[in-house]
Amino acid sequence: MANYEFSQVSGDRPCCHLSRKAKICLGVGLVVLIASVVTVVIVLWPRAPMVWKGKPTPKHFSELFLGRCLVYTQILRPEMSDHDCKKILSTFKRAFVSKNPCNITGEDYEPLIKLVTQTVPCDKTLFWSKSKHLAHQYTSVQGKMFTLEDTLLGYIADDLKWCGDPSTSDLNYDSCPHWSENCPNNPVTVFWKEISKKFAETACGVVQVMLNGSFSEPFYKNSTFGSVEVLNLDPNKVHKLQAWVMHNIGAGSSNSCSGSSINELKLIVQKKNIAFSCQDNYRPVRFVQCVKNPEHPSCRFGTWFGS
Repeated sequence: MANYEFSQVSGDRPCCHLSRKAKICLGVGLVVLIASVVTVVIVLWPRAPMVWKGKPTPKHFSELFLGRCLVYTQILRPEMSDHDCKKILSTFKRAFVSKNPCNITGEDYEPLIKLVTQTVPCDKTLFWSKSKHLAHQYTSVQGKMFTLEDTLLGYIADDLKWCGDPSTSDLNYDSCPHWSENCPNNPVTVFWKEISKKFAETACGVVQVMLNGSFSEPFYKNSTFGSVEVLNLDPNKVHKLQAWVMHNIGAGSSNSCSGSSINELKLIVQKKNIAFSCQDNYRPVRFVQCVKNPEHPSCRFGTWFGS
């Protein structure tokens, strides 16, 4: 057997040598890597959506939205059949999905406002305040006038609630902010404010507003009409505002055209260099009221009909 001589290997000598600077860099890199991983986990980790007191987005909101859009553009207003309802829906959602529902801005809805173009003929705009149901009954019978809810976006969104949540790219089907939760910049409120503003800005000729005279203040400055629409009427387009102060059948007459509330509206309108007129219980609208109350004394011939 051959003799082999083995040299002793020192256990104190490292296999590789790192300078102090390299060790510091390695440590810093490791800390950054760990921090990045933690951040990604936090961002991607599923989170429960915010809980609110209001009603949630309806389960079939998208189908309902598309259905209303198609009914309006294909049946009610076929002159708008070139509008792409799916594109309108996707643009609408982008305004509020994946966002805190209390931090929505008017700018969020600007792409939607620009996408949906609709012109209301001059002299055919009808605003309302505290008289929504009656105003809609009247435009349905009259056939040629438009409330905001008779336009495409208003028709689609009427009586609906919706919101998103930062934790998901979908709609929030669990809850949405209630009006009492100190959340004025929610998706629904901001939406109606923006399309109300646009509705007023594009009005022209003689415009009308239907007010409820059975309330102590037919004109309420904090209503959508008082705080948004009347302030955005363009005097270069609108030369007169006609107010119809309607009193509910069988209800007391709390206010009329001569009341302080209407005088306040008159001053606001005249300061904008727009003419103003007012009429109590405008007859064509009164006819609509009396269809359901034909036997009421105020609906009989010889009373207001004969005046």
